[in-house]
Parts: sequence; C-alpha cells; structure tokens
Amino acid sequence: MGLSKTEIFTDEQNRLASLFKALAHPARIAILQRIIELNTCICGDLVTELGLAQATISQHLKELKSAGIIQGTIDGVSICYCIDPKAWELMERHFQQFTSTYKPTANCC
Repeated sequence: MGLSKTEIFTDEQNRLASLFKALAHPARIAILQRIIELNTCICGDLVTELGLAQATISQHLKELKSAGIIQGTIDGVSICYCIDPKAWELMERHFQQFTSTYKPTANCC
C-alpha cells in the first residue's frame, strides 16, 4: 500500500480531511447528534441510548476526540463530552466555503 503523501496538501486540507474522516461513520454522527441535543453527554448514557457496546462507544468517542471535534472532562469515574466550538466553527465555515464554490451548469455529464 502506498503512502498518502499528505505533505503535498495544505495544512487546511489535511485538517479538514481529518475532521471529515472522523465524521465518516454513522455511529459517530449519532453520538454527535446526541451530544448536540443534550449540550453535554456522559459515555454511559450513550451506551443505553444508542444500543452499542461500551467499548464501541468508547472507541468512537476516542476517534472524535482525537480529531478535535469533541472535548472531554473527567467527572469522578465518568467523562463528560461536549462539542469543541472552535473545531465545529472551522468545519462549518470551511465546508460552506467548499460547497459554495460549485456552480451547476447545463453542460454536465
């Protein structure tokens, strides 16, 4: 398998790819939707509500946190997760800029 050659892309392109890669799983979308709905969340609640195993939820939370989309604080034996506002704003702004560059034409395949 070849190298990805991420160094030939801009920091912004690599950062956005990392953020969107972390979103590329339906369980992570469901986790984010739940965190947004509650404005905060504890991992155990997600297990009950999403019907996934604790280890599975933990792995998805780890991926989201590694990408910088969520942040967590330890509260006793639980970790409380929330959206990282700076990362969310970055995704929103850049995705909107990216999608707004497309202008439909009549001569499309």
